[in-house]
Amino acid sequence: MDTKLEGIAKAAKLRPDEKFTSLIHLINEESIKQCHREMQKNKAAGVDSVTKREYEINLDANVRDLINRMKRQAYKPLPARRTYIPKPGTDKKRPLGIPAYEDKLVQAALAKIMNAVYENDFLECSFGFRPNRGCHDALKVLDKILNKQEINYVVDADIKGFFDHVDHEWLMKFVEHRIADRNLLRLIARFLRAGIVEAGVKYDTPEGTPQGGVCSPILGNIYLHYTLDLWFEKRVRKQSKGAAYMVRYADDSVFCFQYEEDAKNFYAGLIERLAEFNLELAEDKTKIISLHKDDNDDEDKGKGCKPDSSFDFLGFTHYVGKDKDGRKRVKRKTSRKKYKLSLLRVKIWLKKNRHMPVREMMRKLNVKILGTMRYYGITDNRRSMSNLLNEIKKLLFKWLNRRSQRRSFDWGKFNLFLARYPLPTVKTYVRIFDPGAGGSYAL
Repeated sequence: MDTKLEGIAKAAKLRPDEKFTSLIHLINEESIKQCHREMQKNKAAGVDSVTKREYEINLDANVRDLINRMKRQAYKPLPARRTYIPKPGTDKKRPLGIPAYEDKLVQAALAKIMNAVYENDFLECSFGFRPNRGCHDALKVLDKILNKQEINYVVDADIKGFFDHVDHEWLMKFVEHRIADRNLLRLIARFLRAGIVEAGVKYDTPEGTPQGGVCSPILGNIYLHYTLDLWFEKRVRKQSKGAAYMVRYADDSVFCFQYEEDAKNFYAGLIERLAEFNLELAEDKTKIISLHKDDNDDEDKGKGCKPDSSFDFLGFTHYVGKDKDGRKRVKRKTSRKKYKLSLLRVKIWLKKNRHMPVREMMRKLNVKILGTMRYYGITDNRRSMSNLLNEIKKLLFKWLNRRSQRRSFDWGKFNLFLARYPLPTVKTYVRIFDPGAGGSYAL
């Protein structure tokens, strides 16, 4: 399947106006089995209660039956099982739609096809859920825009409940720009209309793409490509008096402008643009940030960033500081929300696993800490990471002393313990100035 998908991607790049009329045949026994092999184990089951291990017992027969039903157009996706996962640090919960296992396989094969068709259409400013592009790439490009271009204003925009409010009719029109295979389009429409089951009751889904669905990321990117990316590139940038850039990761976007007038005009236009496609701007979470405020020492240290001169994006607070030569530069630190969340996760884990054998506990704790540091250990953020590590040490000291009714450590003994079982050291894992995907956009 991979070779065929490469051919489709190449054709899509060479013929950007061409529609693909024959794609459904790529969802076959071979591709479904490949998706099965790639599917993660121990994932929550859908309404069918079937797991990967159970489906694998009669894999050949199950896949053969699935493909036969698809050929007869007798295959109908089951409604997704609605569940809620807590948002750590808050009392809120986030809804997830968990497809049946068989539907996961078909969606995975479908997502591969759509990615092959659309990947070359997507713009350089888009980073989320795309191959060989990640959060760090988006941050590197944003840094180049803010510090190498004449940017003075940022619009930090938030779309209210994007994945819950994707308009199905508009989405299908966007997909049809590049895909004319009626069978494949019918399959996409069936997934969108499959519905959800919550507490044993089925609900229709007249709008939205369920978070948790395998196809949702690519469908979301297609929707925003036409509603936002192309509009900004072809209209907003051309009509702006000064420089104008955008960086989007899924539905999280920042827009950068040289002049305040352009930023204000865009803000007003964005509200109207989203309304055209049944989307709404969360105005309480959307703001215009000025980057030419006078710096102060606190800001440069990453403390006390003024609300109107800083913004959060991809887990980092971006604020105006100074470089080593005293020149103004936009820097970044771990956002307050993500900092607290990282500490909370460690606290919960230590409390739950404090009776684990010490060697195993420290090994697993280090894996968790290292994962956090590999993401947040970025240029300008050493202070925040050092503070986080110190707070983790305090938590570790507390919970090690609660392994029994007797106090196990004083700080002297604890330091000897850390010498034997050291925690990861703070360092810069990601250099923001290194080139990354999408770098040409900021040139």
